[in-house]
Amino acid sequence: MAYRVLVAEDSSQIREMIGDYFDAKGKGTIELEFAKDGDEGLEMIYDNEYDLVLLDIMLPGASGFEICRQLRSKSSCPIIFITALGREDDILHGYELGADDYIVKPFSLAALYSKCLALVKRAKGIVPGENVMTCGRIRLDPLKMTVSVDDEPVELSPKMYFLLKLLMDNKQRVLSRDTIITKVWGYDFDGDERVVDNHIKKLRKALGSESKRIKTVFGGGYKLSE
Repeated sequence: MAYRVLVAEDSSQIREMIGDYFDAKGKGTIELEFAKDGDEGLEMIYDNEYDLVLLDIMLPGASGFEICRQLRSKSSCPIIFITALGREDDILHGYELGADDYIVKPFSLAALYSKCLALVKRAKGIVPGENVMTCGRIRLDPLKMTVSVDDEPVELSPKMYFLLKLLMDNKQRVLSRDTIITKVWGYDFDGDERVVDNHIKKLRKALGSESKRIKTVFGGGYKLSE
């Protein structure tokens, strides 16, 4: 059975890269259909049923945000934004509209393929079991994008959430500030390393007694410890 995926992207180069990689990697597991602009994308989602939709935001015609808004009014189909817009406000807006993931260009084709396959399988109920990540009394649910300590919800900004998830994905590993900036803020971030320290400080405060899990490695960066 092949999963049907719509890619709404105005860059022919990116469409070709995604198409070539998915064809080679999936060997028919994922069937891609392409929309070159937002209006074509809207027409396709109203005429067809998809297992997953990949959306650029800055499309000619209807924007990716508008497509997401209209798709969510009729379907729970997983949605991933793939965009050059990496501001926190844009990311937050994407999730508020109902997106399941938000990827900032440039991106890894391998990571994109893995995310697509995982989202489709979860939506179909093919991946059973517990997906919650834990460290001490911290629990992070990557599907619901929620964090709790001792079952009490912890409110985090999108950047703080992704920072914590990165640390949890790499428990016991020291992550340099440069690595954190690249993974959380993107390759084109033009600020300095202090943004990492400031967000770590805010994250520790939000985690309360479990802030002790985040260790500072002088000269190295940060790590999350059990």
